Amino acid sequence: MIKIYSWNVNGIRAVNRKGLWQPFIDKHKPDIICLQEIKAKADQIDIDTQGYNAFWYPADKPGYSGTGILSKIKPLQVIDGFPEDVIKQYNVTGDIYGDANKEGRVLTAEFDSFWLVTVYTPNAKDDLSRLELRHKHWDPAFLTYVKHLNKSKPVVFCGDLNVAHTEDDLANPKPNIGKKGFTDEERAGLSAYIDSGFIDSFRIFTRGNGHYTWWSHFANARARNVGWRIDYFLASKALKDKIKAADIQADILGSDHCPISITLDL
Repeated sequence: MIKIYSWNVNGIRAVNRKGLWQPFIDKHKPDIICLQEIKAKADQIDIDTQGYNAFWYPADKPGYSGTGILSKIKPLQVIDGFPEDVIKQYNVTGDIYGDANKEGRVLTAEFDSFWLVTVYTPNAKDDLSRLELRHKHWDPAFLTYVKHLNKSKPVVFCGDLNVAHTEDDLANPKPNIGKKGFTDEERAGLSAYIDSGFIDSFRIFTRGNGHYTWWSHFANARARNVGWRIDYFLASKALKDKIKAADIQADILGSDHCPISITLDL
């Protein structure tokens, strides 16, 4: 069995300073950990990575975005960002520098029997100024990329997709329709992954609402469980029978997101 965790840490150094990183590792003992929003360069990260092969893909801008993969299993290869042909085909630009690959949002590891991708999807912003980027450029580019990987071996991709897919995936759907994270365009982007054969692993095992991965800092939202499920593990259909568990680890603190996990019989 392989236990893989995904966590938008909202600053890996902050989680470590709070003394919450190592207890998470000691309790859950992940085989692989995928991270988003590390917000640090590799030489600034001070967590104990003993026992793990560590790969960091920081953004060019200090204290912004970035992804990472820690794996007890040594990958065959690790790939930073989108391939250049995908960037050009979909004109995928970033928020800061123009080139999406300067934001450290996509990190891929190849293993013997599957590809693993961690992704920190751009959000649409409160004024929806990045909705067109998201809908017409980013989501089609990412789907093209994972479909390409899937031609050689099954794919697991995970991370902060910055969208609640259905009304069951947020506590207050009605007032949020059309707002950042719950627009028709963003939801269609996630539906396109599923329509292309990638399975929302959590929904294999758990239906209904009340299961969230992100909570606002305001109004005591986390304690009241007024949240959104915007972090996902999606997997190729070929892996469906290999998925033995998919969970939300809502008790793990340290970020406005909690970790999620998947267990694969590989």
